[in-house]
Amino acid sequence: MSETIQTPAVTTAGTLPVVDAADGRTYLVRTLGCQMNVHDSEHMAGMLEAAGYTRATAADEAASRADVVVINTCAVRENAATRLYGNLGQLAGIKADRPGMQIAVGGCLAQKDRGEIVGKAPWVDVVFGTHNLDALPVLLERARHNAEAQVEIAESLQVFPSTLPTRRESVYAGWVSISVGCNNTCTFCIVPHLRGKERDRRPGEVLAEVEALVAAGAVEVTLLGQNVNSYGVEFGDRGAFAKLLRACGTIEGLERVRFTSPHPAAFTDDVIAAMAETPNVMPQLHMPLQSGSDRVLRAMRRSYRSEKFLGILDRVRAAMPDAAITTDIIVGFPGETEEDFGQTMRVVEASRFSSAFMFQYSPRPGTPAATMEGQLPKAVVQERFERLLALQERIGAQEAAAQVGRTLEVLVADGPGRKDGASHRLSGRAPDNRLVHVALPAGLGAEHALLAGAPSSLDDARLADVADLDPRLPRPGDMVTATVTRSAPHHLIADSALAGGTYAVRRTRSGDAWARQERARLGGDDGHGHGTPAPAGAVTLGMPTLRR
Repeated sequence: MSETIQTPAVTTAGTLPVVDAADGRTYLVRTLGCQMNVHDSEHMAGMLEAAGYTRATAADEAASRADVVVINTCAVRENAATRLYGNLGQLAGIKADRPGMQIAVGGCLAQKDRGEIVGKAPWVDVVFGTHNLDALPVLLERARHNAEAQVEIAESLQVFPSTLPTRRESVYAGWVSISVGCNNTCTFCIVPHLRGKERDRRPGEVLAEVEALVAAGAVEVTLLGQNVNSYGVEFGDRGAFAKLLRACGTIEGLERVRFTSPHPAAFTDDVIAAMAETPNVMPQLHMPLQSGSDRVLRAMRRSYRSEKFLGILDRVRAAMPDAAITTDIIVGFPGETEEDFGQTMRVVEASRFSSAFMFQYSPRPGTPAATMEGQLPKAVVQERFERLLALQERIGAQEAAAQVGRTLEVLVADGPGRKDGASHRLSGRAPDNRLVHVALPAGLGAEHALLAGAPSSLDDARLADVADLDPRLPRPGDMVTATVTRSAPHHLIADSALAGGTYAVRRTRSGDAWARQERARLGGDDGHGHGTPAPAGAVTLGMPTLRR
């Protein structure tokens, strides 16, 4: 079932002409929200490119100059609508000066608010939901043809998103969905209502996508699901997630495997064993706590208690002593007392999280918690939040300080690094996913001060043939080994190269793929004798089924 609404579209150039193809039109996708949204945005970009659209340049993206702007929304936090309409307000003026520009809104807030979005922002051309990503190109074309806004919301999944064309944001790391939807009934969460019941992909399909990513140059994948460790229940194998992790360990060329997010109630020892015994599964775990109070956990309908949660962490650390564990916490849930909050502080102190995503409770219409008694005053929630933040900042700083002196292999990221005085650094992730800023050897940083970010010409030193590369110069996707010299609560500094200490670059297939991609983007030889520019980072798995 889908809801289709047509309303007059606000245009700045009269009736839009009928256009049969998107050739020459540019697009950009703005993502608001979680990793699932980031991956959905990759699908949206892939479908638009398959339909003939071209991604806007970085300068045009920064200025919101594109023929099609897609906003992929989140509905988890109270400020989600504020962020959406702030973006739409800014785009209204740009659209007024750009005849033919289209604005599309998708994601969780679109699934929730539907035609209300066009009512509040009549310059929006397309609204589509979480269940019908595949409809985006058709809805855009229909809106142009009919000069009417198109609102189409499906009530159930039409096409599994992973079968859609995908434009990957990174050549060295990629998201792979193993499931969509959620069967849990947490009273604060609107996600099950917006994304539906859990649907699992078959293991063979997941592994085929992982293998395709690796073949395209990726060395890291993150398995995605609203509750990854319930994976397999739909097809009758409760041990499927642990088996999937072990199967990822057999894929040649795959160096790092991560996953998010598990649920404490369903987290089992076979998963811990698979993590510890599979070398390419990283020593990192995101385990959402939400509250340390058993009474509040019951009110949240979270089917575990604080001692079970702490027991999971103990077993993980016994199997992987160097594991970095992160979490989510809600402060100020309806009815939370000072005693309840004290229990959260106790569990956080005992858990020793490397970092935490902490949120002040905000009621989401349509959730049971929104109408519960005991909604707390903002001042009370704010004061508790600040106390919890201070505690976690102290713990995070202590946990990070324990990393000083360790030698780590860092996967270099594609983007600017941190600069500290005369020390030019590149940024990347350690095996446990900590952010690390790595200093280049003395002289190299100054010589290549502009190497952070995308190359602007084929003369960029990182684009040289491998045989001609400075062996000290890493490319995005390469690995750098360095020793941690300083720490902060949210990152590590590895300046060992500046004093002649540990520093080594390991070339990877990902670094090679990044260089090929950038050479092709700049119109040079892609390393295979092809000089035609190609879209960066695109990996296509399957074709969409479009409903017309």
